[in-house]
Amino acid sequence: MKKRDKSTSTAKAELARLIAPVAGRLRLAGLLAAVSELLWAAQSALVALAIGGLLAPPVLLPIWEAALGFMALMGLRAALDAAAQALASRGATRLVSTERQALISAAARLDARASGLTPAELASLAGEKLALLGPFAARYTPAEMRSRIVPLALILMTLPFSWIAVLIFLIALPLIPIFMALVGIAAQEASEKQMAQMGTLNGALVDRIAAVTDLRLIGAETRAGNDLANVFERLRARTMKVLAVAFLSSTVLELFSALGVALVAIYVGFNLLGEIPWGSWGAPLSPEAGIFLLMIAPTVFQPMRDLSAAWHDRASALAVATDLAAAKETLAREGTLLGYGTPEKPLPPATLRWAGLALRPAPNAAPIRFADGAIAPGEAVALSGPSGAGKTTLLAALAGLIRPDEGAILWGETELNDANADDIRAAMGWLPQAPQFIAAPLAEAITLGREGDLNAALKAAQAEDIIAALPEGLATPLGDIGGGVSGGEARRLMLARAHHAQAAMILADEPTADLDADTAQAVMAGLMGLKAKGAALLISSHDPAVLAACDRVITLEAGGLQ
Repeated sequence: MKKRDKSTSTAKAELARLIAPVAGRLRLAGLLAAVSELLWAAQSALVALAIGGLLAPPVLLPIWEAALGFMALMGLRAALDAAAQALASRGATRLVSTERQALISAAARLDARASGLTPAELASLAGEKLALLGPFAARYTPAEMRSRIVPLALILMTLPFSWIAVLIFLIALPLIPIFMALVGIAAQEASEKQMAQMGTLNGALVDRIAAVTDLRLIGAETRAGNDLANVFERLRARTMKVLAVAFLSSTVLELFSALGVALVAIYVGFNLLGEIPWGSWGAPLSPEAGIFLLMIAPTVFQPMRDLSAAWHDRASALAVATDLAAAKETLAREGTLLGYGTPEKPLPPATLRWAGLALRPAPNAAPIRFADGAIAPGEAVALSGPSGAGKTTLLAALAGLIRPDEGAILWGETELNDANADDIRAAMGWLPQAPQFIAAPLAEAITLGREGDLNAALKAAQAEDIIAALPEGLATPLGDIGGGVSGGEARRLMLARAHHAQAAMILADEPTADLDADTAQAVMAGLMGLKAKGAALLISSHDPAVLAACDRVITLEAGGLQ
């Protein structure tokens, strides 16, 4: 129980922090909506005066004057409601977009070792989960403010006419927040389980998509499909649980509202008939007073009814806030890459050197110490050694994707740091073992918006036949992992990207791994074509053919560079 109370307290604090930047806008939206709702009392008074005069002359207000006043107030209320909804909607949109951008920006700056938040978890949180903050901000927050203003104001308007009606309101109204709080415990628990199941579904879906080729090869498509269907079914069950709690809360709270309104209607009716002569300050209610009380009674309960209808939005928002706080804590523990990810002008070619370098292959692992090294422009150097010796870690550090624990990395005489990392990376071409592209048409994924001869780059990478085989050619969107082409073809397309960028330094991690001999030869030819243009190559590889093609080999043992 204490653990849950602490979790709830953390979620409320995080939710308050999330709302703070747009709280003023949401409060104004709630105030405008409250004023609009209170104008119903004026409309009710106009109707009561007009109809009451017809029931018991003299006529205090002609029908046509009451109708004109009623329509004018209706127009004013419509304008206030539209303004309130626009403010709340803009506030909710800003809240979601701001938090989504902050989350994605923080995740994008994680270094190459980060492992605490999977892409599926990030996508689920930044996508459908954060979107649930919108209804909370747009509906629940203004409704909460209305519930503090409107019922009290209308009760004070009721007091001069009948103390018994006030008593009915004061008894029935507090029951609503009491049951809202009780239902809220179940609602938050159901929402938290739904959030967790969303993350599970995203992770399962990403895993199945990534392994679709292997699943086909081993004939496990049906089993994988069934497993995914089971995950979908569990999410459906969780979602239905959330909806069941929401409908239950609305039903219970509607019951109390209906009972309160019914009791006021019964009292007014019997008082007007003379059967209940008490409760109206010694004199029977006038027809005008009775009609007025009947018309405003539902409005006394309406803000609470709206608040109860949006109560599950609060429960969902608290669950999202819990996940978001946990994600931010995880991201804060991870290291960040050097630089700020902004487009910069590449530095001119220079020797890449490192000295006294110590790197951790994982955040909590022991550091690997590397001997000093350097690569000159136009030189091809291979990194060799057993798995786990630090080849990939070194490449990532040289690109500024991992912060060194000790030592310095220099581009010429410029030491790599946050201020110049983007300039240095702009002069590099990065070929990871797992190809990566931006989710855009292939032409844009290769050029990245740079000017240059795309056809010449494709020819240099021997990738022209790949483009010809694609259904839409260069307009084909591949997705971020190169869907629609083989691994070897994806690497040749990454080579085309490096040729087009005219990178001064190429960092390649196992570029020929898992490729057949012909494809591996084509990839190496593309790399050597870059060397012929003056680019420096640093290639991590176990392939004897790659090692033989390089000018020299740096061998890594268990303790680092030797």
